[in-house]
Amino acid sequence: MDRKNKPLAMKILLPVDESACSAEAIHAVTERPWPAGTTIRVLSAVESVGYPEMGPMMFDAGGAFEKLQQQRTKEASRLTKRVANTLAAHGLATETVVHDGDPRSVIVDEAEDWKADLIVLGSHGYSGLKRWLLGSVAQSVVSHAPCSVEVVRHRASR
Repeated sequence: MDRKNKPLAMKILLPVDESACSAEAIHAVTERPWPAGTTIRVLSAVESVGYPEMGPMMFDAGGAFEKLQQQRTKEASRLTKRVANTLAAHGLATETVVHDGDPRSVIVDEAEDWKADLIVLGSHGYSGLKRWLLGSVAQSVVSHAPCSVEVVRHRASR
């Protein structure tokens, strides 16, 4: 096969959390044949623990917020490694990364910085008031991503 007809390796960003929606996205990635040389970067975003929202009057003498943030970062690191191992067991090349911040901006920023070809992420499928209150990471990523985005919907019964 000449170079023109050969599928090019891809850079796929896979944002994950502990949700069933994320598990659906992971499953979608493992079930698809990807071009040789494709790399899946497993990303987890760790949102700040309430401190900024509590205002200047809040005092955290024991460093509880910092300890909680460190614990959440460790858990995110374990999650990304676990997902990467699952993907590797399916023959996929993987990398892991954990960043602090709002998932909406962390995902888009990582896709831009890494020059991802595709983002695959799960969606809770919230609508109406729940979507307004909780926001939609998937909607924000689709609107701002520098590359193609595949949104994998969670199905309650599989």
